[in-house]
Amino acid sequence: MGKAKIELGERGENIALDFLRKNGYHILAENFRSPLGEIDLIVREGAETVFVEVKTRRSLEFGMPEESVTSGKQKQILKSALIYLKGKGFHEINCRFDVISIVVDNNGKVKRLKLIKNAFEPG
Repeated sequence: MGKAKIELGERGENIALDFLRKNGYHILAENFRSPLGEIDLIVREGAETVFVEVKTRRSLEFGMPEESVTSGKQKQILKSALIYLKGKGFHEINCRFDVISIVVDNNGKVKRLKLIKNAFEPG
């Protein structure tokens, strides 16, 4: 992955973190890595554990950022979430999977931020 793409992803995750904190979420983990992949953010909202995928783009030339969360990516997030939960000793927990879609201009200023709660379901 190129340096510019990595920097854009990091910028988007920082924007998402600020947004979540301002909206009362408690941050549990950033960039959780499992043998099966990575989860960008893991947060708590009330009694729910929320696994958040952050997608950031500079243009809509290739569609909305959230459209890039494919079924394959969803499966990877679901499997990694199970690893996280088992590692924490949770067997039954109230959780959901959200996507934060961000579009920034060339200077990194947010043009659009959309939180999609329950963006996909397990199974």
